[in-house]
Amino acid sequence: MSDEVFSLLFLFGFYATTVVTYFAFGYGLTWFNACNPERKIQKGRSSDRRRKAEIRQSLASMFSACLPLTIGLYVQQKGWAPAPWALRWWAAVPLFVLCMFLYDTWFYFMHRLLHTRWLFPLHALHHKSVAPTIWSTYSEDVIDNFLLQSYSAVIVFIVPFPPAILIGHRLFEHFNGMIGHCGFEYFAASTARYPSPLLCTTFHDQHHSSFRYNYGNYFSFWDRLLGTIAPTYDQSVKFFEEEGPPLILRRAGELADVQEKPD
Repeated sequence: MSDEVFSLLFLFGFYATTVVTYFAFGYGLTWFNACNPERKIQKGRSSDRRRKAEIRQSLASMFSACLPLTIGLYVQQKGWAPAPWALRWWAAVPLFVLCMFLYDTWFYFMHRLLHTRWLFPLHALHHKSVAPTIWSTYSEDVIDNFLLQSYSAVIVFIVPFPPAILIGHRLFEHFNGMIGHCGFEYFAASTARYPSPLLCTTFHDQHHSSFRYNYGNYFSFWDRLLGTIAPTYDQSVKFFEEEGPPLILRRAGELADVQEKPD
């Protein structure tokens, strides 16, 4: 089998995996959210009327998210990039963390570029969801998505990550992105606020509601260093941490009918 055929099979297989898990995880988390309405971050605001359009757009954008990874693996396979390091069990976690940090750096600065007046037209579609939902994770222009995910096609020329690390990171980013857009807070803790650089769902949710803050993806490091952290982020996390109701796994009767305004 030629490298080209193998890469095409990988691309469509990985795309199919992304689509299947998008729906499976999406419906599962939607059900869990319905069990825990008090965990909603932007109470009184709904993006449900955009769901069908978001899903249609996501089916295209998920393909553009899989393409950079395929390109990165292909150029490694062809020997056009430095030979990837051998993956040792003791190096897997450090390499994965390094990959996360470098991707977060790429994401932060690329994300800020997409918020400039020259490139924001590419990014504007994603911000139609002021109150993001799990279905809006990939609801963005295919070029916008490709630019954010093109890390996988570029990093192989700089750091020779093993293919398993690159694939594992893309899968992690897939689920992390869906949780980050779900609109409900389940991970508020002291580890998600200052001085910790880790994040929870509130971080990206505030990016959608305020537009000018919280550009990072996994960490708040760059936002804190460069002054783009939302002023209310830490206190919002602390509120959920201290006041958030306990999680439940089933709906106890009919939930209260809360009137929500659409985006």
